Amino acid sequence: MSRPVDWRASIDDVDARLVDEFQSGFPVCERPFRVVGAELGISEADALARVKALREAGVFRRFGAVLNPPVIGSSTLAAVKAPDDRFAEVAEIINGYQQVNHNYRRAHEWNMWFVVTAGSLATRDRILAEIEERTGCAVLNLPMLTDFYINLEFPVVNADRFARESRETPRVSERASGERSDPRAGIATDIEATNISEQATGTLSALDARLLLEIQDGFPLTATPYADIAAAVDATTEEIIDAINRLTADGAIKRIGCVVNHIVTGFDANCMVVWDVPDDELDTRGLEAGGLPYVTLCYHRPRRPAQGWPYNLFTMIHGRDPDAVDEKIDELARDVLPFDHERLYSTETLKQTGAQYEELVESE
Repeated sequence: MSRPVDWRASIDDVDARLVDEFQSGFPVCERPFRVVGAELGISEADALARVKALREAGVFRRFGAVLNPPVIGSSTLAAVKAPDDRFAEVAEIINGYQQVNHNYRRAHEWNMWFVVTAGSLATRDRILAEIEERTGCAVLNLPMLTDFYINLEFPVVNADRFARESRETPRVSERASGERSDPRAGIATDIEATNISEQATGTLSALDARLLLEIQDGFPLTATPYADIAAAVDATTEEIIDAINRLTADGAIKRIGCVVNHIVTGFDANCMVVWDVPDDELDTRGLEAGGLPYVTLCYHRPRRPAQGWPYNLFTMIHGRDPDAVDEKIDELARDVLPFDHERLYSTETLKQTGAQYEELVESE
């Protein structure tokens, strides 16, 4: 049965547009809320007040930039087998690291899954080694090797059972866009595989580094956020606006907008499915799976046969209804990925923040 979505009763149509239309593409200009207000037919002050209220209500986790860890520094998905009688202790140790920004309990023998994001590969690997030593638990280290599709931006002001359910009917603008369409879902997609190097380092200027450190927890919720950021990093507003536009174009910033809390908005039946895909079919299958409207994440991570981990493709499906999510996984296994797989439902959120950096690589 679908979870009630009572949170919607406290918002009006303008709030609904803020939630669903401004997860990305937020104006990068001196008075962004004036632009947003004009688009919504409200005042600048009202637009700002509404974003603040939605943030305080927990519908928005934060307002600002979503950073791209593989471009800026080094990131990995890791897991441990935490003993039941020490689960809380192990979680406390792992969550104590600033560089751990996500941690979830999942229904699997590898029962604790967390993301480590650091300014360098050396720092990332040092943290993993420390976690292994301090917890006494072997760490499964699974850095991303290929990004087929990653997008946690989707409408939530609805009664959909899974992400993008209401978008499975094609829109005229999408059919006419010239993008590659998916014949099963009837919706346009525009995806490509992006290979990630574990040795990659950011080529950031001193200003870029100061800027990214300043905004990693979000933008100030003021009428002039870019001017306030500029004052904090000893730069001009124009320099900050130019830097944000450049970092977005370069991929260090993925999007600017209001980051929705999917758990609060009811999308808590989230399943990570891991697949054992033949290596010679991985790219083709990954692109095909990533093009489906109900798949919110799709990426290649390494197998770890020495640790009993044979899986090389990961997909995420976000939903409100576990049965509907399972139906979609069945469909995915039948139509696109007819391979051995396991379903790792998240059962508890142990930590969830934006990516945190204690250091950033600067250009020589």
